[in-house]
Amino acid sequence: MMASNSSSAVSAGKPMSAEQVVAGFNRLRQEQRGMASKAAELEMEMNEHSLVIDTLKDVDQSRKCYRMVGGVLVERTVKEVLPALENNKEQLNKIIESLNLQLQTKGRELNEFREKHNIR
Repeated sequence: MMASNSSSAVSAGKPMSAEQVVAGFNRLRQEQRGMASKAAELEMEMNEHSLVIDTLKDVDQSRKCYRMVGGVLVERTVKEVLPALENNKEQLNKIIESLNLQLQTKGRELNEFREKHNIR
């Protein structure tokens, strides 16, 4: 709701009040922090995947292993789990790359907003 008010005020050509400028800046900064936090969380998860993959590569393929799926612990073999883990790791990597691009875009947007409204 607040974002639509800010954008409609800008699109109508009316100058934003000081409170709207501060609120807009804080909103952009909070979005950037949220993205950075999510990227860090996914990086840690990808590192965990790498550790498990490295450990399971040296193990007999028919050995039992357990995997958490949707909050339920299921018994599988290494042969079944390893490809799924590698696929998950690839997907996490793609998501992290996308999130980093969004983070860079948000940083540029924040800097443009800062320059446009003369925020120090």
